[in-house]
Order: sequence, then C-alpha cells, then structure tokens
Amino acid sequence: MREDAVVGDRAAQDDALMRALYAEHAGPLYAFVLRLVAGDRHRAEDVVQETLLRAWRNAEQLGRATGSVRPWLVTVARRIVIDGHRSREARPKEVDPGRLESVPAADEIDRALRAMLIAEALGDLTQAHRDALLETYFKGRTVNEAAEVLHVPPGTVRSRVFYALRSLRLALEERGVTS
Repeated sequence: MREDAVVGDRAAQDDALMRALYAEHAGPLYAFVLRLVAGDRHRAEDVVQETLLRAWRNAEQLGRATGSVRPWLVTVARRIVIDGHRSREARPKEVDPGRLESVPAADEIDRALRAMLIAEALGDLTQAHRDALLETYFKGRTVNEAAEVLHVPPGTVRSRVFYALRSLRLALEERGVTS
C-alpha cells in the first residue's frame, strides 16, 4: 500500500506543478507563440497546449529546476513552431478543391457506356461485316489494304462496310445511342 501512496502523492505534485505552470506562463507563452504563427489563434493554442504537455512529461526535471522555467517553455514552443513549419514545407501544397470543380472535364462514365453499347452493336453484325469495319475504321486501312488482308475484292469490302455501317446505325438507334 505504501507504493500507492507514493504514486498518488507524485500525481498530486505533478498536477499542482501543471496548474502553477499554466497559471503563471500560459498567457505570456500564448502571446509569444501568437506572434510566431502570424496571428493564427488556433495554431497558437495548439502550440501552447503541446508545450505544456511536454512540460508535464518532463515534470521531474522542471520540479528540480532552479529559477524560472519560462525560457525552457519559450524554447520548446519555438521549436514546435519551427518543426510545424518545416513539416508543412516538406509536403506538397494542398490544392483547393473548389478550383478543380470548376474545371470542365469529359465524363468518362458516359464514354465508357457508349463504348460498351458500340461493342454490343458490333457483336450483332455478321463476321464478314465486322471484319470489314475493323480493318477500315479501327485499323485505319484503305479499302485496297483491307481487301488484301481479308482476301476479297475491294468492291466487296466497300459493300460490306456500307451495309455494316447501316446495320450498326440501326442497332445503335435501337439501344438509344445518338451521334
């Protein structure tokens, strides 16, 4: 039981030390930090809180210190401000999302859905018509080059492309896709 009494007595001493530190140094420390952080009140409050937390963690050393602890508190606060500044500078600047929302961008979902509908419509074509379209439109070959690849006359390629486009247009209209 003796150990519990010692721990309780120590906690009471730490509590008394922190209350005394806060009462004596929090106001002047806040004013000092407020100048360091260019008037940012929230940041100044955070720095003072962190400084007093570090003082609490080092309560044994501060309790044994002779003279004022204010220089120690000011040094700690100054280092916290410097560390915060360095960490913000090390990270890339955050972008204001408001600006991004105003930039026009193509809707990729509509484009993907449209591509899916076109792929389905191409699947409805006969293999010969689909091959003629793939060779001429999607692979960029001329009619003569497509004829060589498909082993058919150029006139047949032209005819298949014509009828394939007509069938494709009808299939897309049925699916609600407009040009």
